[in-house]
Amino acid sequence: MSNTPFADNRAPGYWPLAAVFAAFVLFLYGPMLTIFVLSFQGPEGGLTFPMRGWSLHWYHQLAKGLGVVDIGAAFRRSLALGTVVMALTVVLSVLAGLAFRKKLRGGDALFYVTVASLIMPSIIVSLGIGLQFRLIDGGLRHVAEAAGATGFLETFNTSLGLYTSALGAHLTWTLPFGLLIMFAVFNRFNPAYEEAARDLGATPWQTFRHVVFPLIAPSVVGVGMFGFTLSWDEIARTSQAIGDVNTLPLELQGLTTTVTTPAIYALGTLTTVVSFAVMGLAILLTWWLKSPRPKG
Repeated sequence: MSNTPFADNRAPGYWPLAAVFAAFVLFLYGPMLTIFVLSFQGPEGGLTFPMRGWSLHWYHQLAKGLGVVDIGAAFRRSLALGTVVMALTVVLSVLAGLAFRKKLRGGDALFYVTVASLIMPSIIVSLGIGLQFRLIDGGLRHVAEAAGATGFLETFNTSLGLYTSALGAHLTWTLPFGLLIMFAVFNRFNPAYEEAARDLGATPWQTFRHVVFPLIAPSVVGVGMFGFTLSWDEIARTSQAIGDVNTLPLELQGLTTTVTTPAIYALGTLTTVVSFAVMGLAILLTWWLKSPRPKG
């Protein structure tokens, strides 16, 4: 075997594994890249190759609206819902991680019940939540009739909505991921830091704020990123549990059967850009949190 610096000393299985990995990357990102490229077609462009010019025409068409669908309103709904889901996922995951550091009675059963939604078919979860809220609707109407609240009966439609049933449906998807991340973080957390803070007279809140949270902050950012991105593109768990309005992914799914121009690709590209922007911000924030601070 040659001892030159350029000798290939890789294992025999390197190239087959590299080919499999390259195929995986192509399969994962190829469709995304294709949609991105096709969204920049000219006014005469279609849904397939070859390209017919390059322009921002379909983005201008998207800004004008796609028929009767209000893309802007759907975008704002998804953005608002994703933000609320992100905040709740972070808060509940951190609190659960702190609670599970101690031995809890029934903690194992609670853990398995929480993560069970990951193995349940998403559409079944959505149907179940939708049915539950329809039962709540019936109960509210019955109570209102018994109480003679005619004004409520005239205005009430359903309790299904963006921040009720849809929020709950999304949390059944994001919370298990957040919990698993925080459990892994706290399983490796060294309690000696907290003991040192207590020895110096720190209260439990001061210990968490100045010792625990700075150490787990990068992981908390990761939980927040998971919470937002999983909510942002969720379809199955939202479809039967949102009521009279739609999120952007549901509008996008509906448009695939009615819009036959590259405008649908422009919309898909914009939603993907938002997801990558959130991930980029999360990476930058994590890097900033991990960077050394100048001593004051």
